[in-house]
Amino acid sequence: MSSRLVNRKGDPQYRRHFLTDNSTFHVERCMGVMQSGTQMVKLKAGSKGLVRLFYLDDHRSCIRWRPSRKSEKAKITIDSLYKVTEGGQSDIFHRHADSSLDPTCCFTVYHGNHMESLDLVTTNAEEARTWITGLRYLMAGISDEDSLAKRQRTHDQWLKQTFEEADKNGDGFLNIEEIYQLLHKLNVNLPRRKVKQMFQEADTDDQQGTLTYEEFSVFYKMMSLRRDLFLLMMAYSDRKDHLTTEELANLLRNEQKMANVTPEYVAEIIDKFERSDENKQRGVIGIEGFTSFMRSPTCDIFNPLHHEVNQDMDQPLCNYFIASSHNTYLTGDQLLSHSKTDMYAWVLQSGCRCVEVDCWDGPDGEPMVQHGYTLTSKIPFKSVIATINKYAFINNQYPVILSIENHCSIQQQKKIAQYLREIFGDKLDVRDALSRDSKTLPSPQSLQGKILIK
Repeated sequence: MSSRLVNRKGDPQYRRHFLTDNSTFHVERCMGVMQSGTQMVKLKAGSKGLVRLFYLDDHRSCIRWRPSRKSEKAKITIDSLYKVTEGGQSDIFHRHADSSLDPTCCFTVYHGNHMESLDLVTTNAEEARTWITGLRYLMAGISDEDSLAKRQRTHDQWLKQTFEEADKNGDGFLNIEEIYQLLHKLNVNLPRRKVKQMFQEADTDDQQGTLTYEEFSVFYKMMSLRRDLFLLMMAYSDRKDHLTTEELANLLRNEQKMANVTPEYVAEIIDKFERSDENKQRGVIGIEGFTSFMRSPTCDIFNPLHHEVNQDMDQPLCNYFIASSHNTYLTGDQLLSHSKTDMYAWVLQSGCRCVEVDCWDGPDGEPMVQHGYTLTSKIPFKSVIATINKYAFINNQYPVILSIENHCSIQQQKKIAQYLREIFGDKLDVRDALSRDSKTLPSPQSLQGKILIK
């Protein structure tokens, strides 16, 4: 089984890969295909679609495409991906329902804070499956990382990308003028004398007057040194460039107010956060490792026990603050943006327990959800309710409140009631949760898995 591809230079290539093999070998083949590039159609609302070459960058951190007027900005980072769906399930595909698109060649990449969709159509089903498999693999790798590893990887990718963008002539080196321009772009206001001094300290190889990427990394560490943490380390280390196990333990007790600081715990910190193997062997932590530790979730002021439900959930519902969403269906502003059912799926899985549904009369007797008297798009009420029913309790079993803003005629209100009963079914039945005391609302605990209409 093979597929015809087009590499970034425009030359045709043929790659053979097997979609039934779930091994690492298969995944690496998928990565190879994606990095070579695949020509796909990018669907857009109100247009026939644009043919573009999509590819995974060398660092496997971004999806890019060309041609594009956005140039370097024509990318979607893997970190920003929310989910990848197969077939023509998105709103954009529904608008192209009359285009006779093969569902096996269609997939959607949801990304960003507003659940934007990248809707793509490949030449054949194998290409679509390759990209779906590859993207899900990359997303799974990111979700499995611990926060420290993820933060370090994101930092390394950003630093490499920053170096490449600052290297205007592409020779693999940065001169002092390119450094000045980069700092101006990053809004870093340091005296030129100080910048030049750090530049000269970082420039250690034979290429005098320029920095390699490795030297630039050293320069960046000098520039981004946190003075407050450096002075703190100096105070507890007797002005040495590192903290011993005992000195770090004293700092944790006195500054972080931590109790039960054992030598074993301190040794674990050094082993996890210290970058230098030599320092690890000596049992000490330098400024870079100490900074990573102090900026890590380990030192968060947030109580880790509160990541789980820890309050009394048996009080009346009115005793709680409820995570709520306004104009849930909108992807952007309240005047011109698109309405998407995907927004309900996103907010519900993110912990929101009260969503808004603005109902208006629609064509053919079907109620629609939209922001009235604006140019925002419309979506069928039935699709909204079906999405809520599907995603309401995936990550959270506490009740979901539907804030229905009703602008419909009596006839379409009856349609709304019909869909609510048919789709939600027993989720609307709260009789078991009601107490004999009609003045007291049921508790969130007793209403788990229920849909409330307000």
